[in-house]
Amino acid sequence: MKIIITGGAGFIGSHVVRRFVNTYPNYQIINLDKLTYAGNLANLKDIEKAENYRFVKGDITDAPFIDNLFAQEKPDAVIHLAAESHVDRSISNPIDFVLTNVVGTVNLLNAAREYWKNDYTGKRFYHVSTDEVYGALGDTGMFTEETKYDPHSPYSASKASSDHFVRAYQDTYGLNTVISNCSNNYGSHHFPEKLIPLAIHNIKNNKPVPVYGKGENIRDWLWVEDHARAIDVIFHQAEAGDTYNIGGHNEWKNIDLIQLLCTIMDKKLNRQPGESAKLITFVKDRAGHDLRYAIDSTKLQKNLDWVPSLQFEEGLEKTVDWYMANEEWLENVTSGAYQEYYENQYGN
Repeated sequence: MKIIITGGAGFIGSHVVRRFVNTYPNYQIINLDKLTYAGNLANLKDIEKAENYRFVKGDITDAPFIDNLFAQEKPDAVIHLAAESHVDRSISNPIDFVLTNVVGTVNLLNAAREYWKNDYTGKRFYHVSTDEVYGALGDTGMFTEETKYDPHSPYSASKASSDHFVRAYQDTYGLNTVISNCSNNYGSHHFPEKLIPLAIHNIKNNKPVPVYGKGENIRDWLWVEDHARAIDVIFHQAEAGDTYNIGGHNEWKNIDLIQLLCTIMDKKLNRQPGESAKLITFVKDRAGHDLRYAIDSTKLQKNLDWVPSLQFEEGLEKTVDWYMANEEWLENVTSGAYQEYYENQYGN
């Protein structure tokens, strides 16, 4: 089987690529990534020489390129993770999110439909999405696969649109599609604009740790390796047209998460208890900031026998340990030096 994994140099994508390359040596994995600011091939140094792995640099918004890629590679499946994903960036520049998340997804769907020529036997288009398409929850309740879409940011609106297009291609053309919607991921190789790696970096360097509003927003945190394992299971076992929610069952207020992280960092850095917490700085809340997300992954657990392997406290400590042990990776990302890795390894 040959699989194109889009966005495979990114945070979640690199974990998915690594899992498929290592778990299925008989598969051929094509990592398609544009290498925007969030794409880092150094994330995959450990498998870049694997015989069943190959990297292709390309842009999913370039329809002729995508068509040619399908004609050349003849893939049996697509696992689509390539996306603009940072909410703050979507607020300041929505059009980039429309182009990548909506137009890019439709380009991939068109190429798959055309290349597979309506014979979808043994073929699959797997679209990886987010819980943010559902909007916000009150104090109780959880998102299920039946929750109505109610996106509140340009990012979530673009992902909701791409989800609808994937389902439309299933219904209209019979394309074999599956969708998963995940909660907030955390773990190694996370770009340090996001909450946890940003906080780790700033605490380590005695810089302010920004927290939106009063830190009351609640998120359900999913360890990225558990997410990659769920994608593996869904890809291989889900029925055509199915949707699965993937959550970690780890709801935390942002301020409680940051305080826990400060406690862990105090121990790792041999600081006095409470020293890192002095760096917490409350900043103006983000526009359209949803108060609470929580994923009900009962369907995934019942149908496909998947459960998260880590509780948040254990996973957060593992994450801190990784960043502390990989200071060069973090420094290269924060300085921008990581963007030279592609030229050094693959040429221009």
